[in-house]
Amino acid sequence: MSNGGRDGFLLEGVRRVGSVVIFLIRILVQCVPALGRPRLLVHQVYNAGARSLIIIMLSGLFVGMVLGLQGYDLLARFGSEEALGTAAALGLLKELGPVITALLFAGRAGTALTSEIGLMRATDQLTAMEMMAVDPLRYVAAPRFLGGVISMPLLAGIFSIIGLYGAQLIGVQLMGVDKGVFWSQMQGSVGLRDVMEGLVKSLVFGMACSLIAVHEGYHSAPTAEGVGLATTRTVVASSVLTLLLDYVLTAVFLKGT
Repeated sequence: MSNGGRDGFLLEGVRRVGSVVIFLIRILVQCVPALGRPRLLVHQVYNAGARSLIIIMLSGLFVGMVLGLQGYDLLARFGSEEALGTAAALGLLKELGPVITALLFAGRAGTALTSEIGLMRATDQLTAMEMMAVDPLRYVAAPRFLGGVISMPLLAGIFSIIGLYGAQLIGVQLMGVDKGVFWSQMQGSVGLRDVMEGLVKSLVFGMACSLIAVHEGYHSAPTAEGVGLATTRTVVASSVLTLLLDYVLTAVFLKGT
């Protein structure tokens, strides 16, 4: 790649990041007025959260079961099968719960948000609102952004709870780990800091995924192809950014210990 091509690619990347940051500032300004419309906000939480429950619960159950199998196999090599509850709880609360929930959220709710707003752009509904002096950011973008931010921690918590049940199902019922030891060691080892780490991660991931979904839909080309490309960019960008933020936040929490 020539220097001109690299410079152009870099400038385009800086331009897109700047566009997203400016859009974030604008949407945060509109979030306070959007809170004054609770019915619309509840509807968006339902769309982003409740409609994702089935895939979140199924995925959490199977991830917990796999974690129980793999964790038992690993701990059995060191004679520490009783620590399965602790390993499962920490893995789900701090990493698997927030990260996998964010990836599933991007694939289900994020694409739905992008396509919905993109369709409104393609059919000139957003332009019509602007012509009637109605701010689309306040009545379209901000409620959907807030709905995603509120839904993500709730979905991550449900994922972790169902995952713990799956790990307990395998560890206690199948592998023979003592049920009392499984739960007592978990309660003794998992602290408030571990729960807060998972909560902070899910909030940050919720903001990132919702922002990308709303931004891509709001700025999509007003064509069927443009909406499709915006939906694809939402999934790719949300997934990569989630994993990047997970590394950054994990490093920050580990450094703070």
